[in-house]
Amino acid sequence: MIRIVLAEDQRMMLGALGTLLSMEDDMEVVGQAHNGEEALALVKQQKPDVCIMDIEMPIMSGLDAAEAMQELPVHIIILTTFARPGYFERARKAGVKGYLLKDSPSEELASSIRGVVNGRRAYAPELIDLAYSTSNNPLTERENQVLELIAEGKNTKEIAEELFLTTGTVRNYISTILDKLDVGNRIEAISRFKEKGWFKK
Repeated sequence: MIRIVLAEDQRMMLGALGTLLSMEDDMEVVGQAHNGEEALALVKQQKPDVCIMDIEMPIMSGLDAAEAMQELPVHIIILTTFARPGYFERARKAGVKGYLLKDSPSEELASSIRGVVNGRRAYAPELIDLAYSTSNNPLTERENQVLELIAEGKNTKEIAEELFLTTGTVRNYISTILDKLDVGNRIEAISRFKEKGWFKK
């Protein structure tokens, strides 16, 4: 029997997934979580074979939870609506064995779970195509930090204080970020970065 923990913040989706998987003769849902933190606690408590998680959840995202579970003996499958190469790359680095999209057929999910338990990987074909056709994040580590602080709503002066830089240096970073991302302003930069799945948080 394949023991499964599910993590999904949309309750209707969580219930539907639980019902769907419980109908499989060789699967049992042993826990349901509404965020990554609950998922992590349930995995430690229930010791399931597989943990299936959404990415964008409150308190702790699915990717953060996957990174926290790297040392645990559990197979992780991401089930999301987001076909973003940045997310996919981060998931692979966290040792995630499956990355599927929510619009996949339900039978595909069950067969992917069996495959992952048997040592195979299950990645949505769209993601593999995207990962190879999209360039990597062009920003340096420092530029990433600056953009993440902009996304938190901080102004140039606040960013300068937090990173121990002058406001002039921060302005130069922002100008470089806009050039590299080929956008006209900070809002577009945040939007482009989010769309690519490059934000760490």
